[in-house]
Amino acid sequence: MPQNTWSNKRERQYQHIKESVKERGGSTGRAEEIAARTVNKERAQHGESKTASKSSVQDVSASHRGGKRSHAGAAGRTYAQLYNEAKDKGIKGRSAMNKEQLEAAVNKK
Repeated sequence: MPQNTWSNKRERQYQHIKESVKERGGSTGRAEEIAARTVNKERAQHGESKTASKSSVQDVSASHRGGKRSHAGAAGRTYAQLYNEAKDKGIKGRSAMNKEQLEAAVNKK
C-alpha cells in the first residue's frame, strides 16, 4: 500500500486494479502506477485527499470512463490534460491555443 492514509476500501481497489493490469500483461511497475493514480483520483473526487488538481475533481471518474480516452482512443486527451502538460513543459501562449494547437505544441516539445 503506497499511502498510509488509504482506507481498507481504497487498498482493496488498488490491489484489484494492480492485479487486473498485470493479468493483461502489464509490468508490475506500470500496474502499480496505474492503480495508484486511479485510487488517488477517486480519493480526490470523493473529498478524501487534502489537495486535488482541477482535472481530477471535475473529470469523469476512472471507473465510469473505463478506457474511453486511453491514449488516442475516442477524442484522445482532454483540453485540460493538454493544457496542464503544456504548462509543465513551459509552452508559451498556451492560454490562447485551442485543443488541436495544444496537442501539436505538446507533441512537438
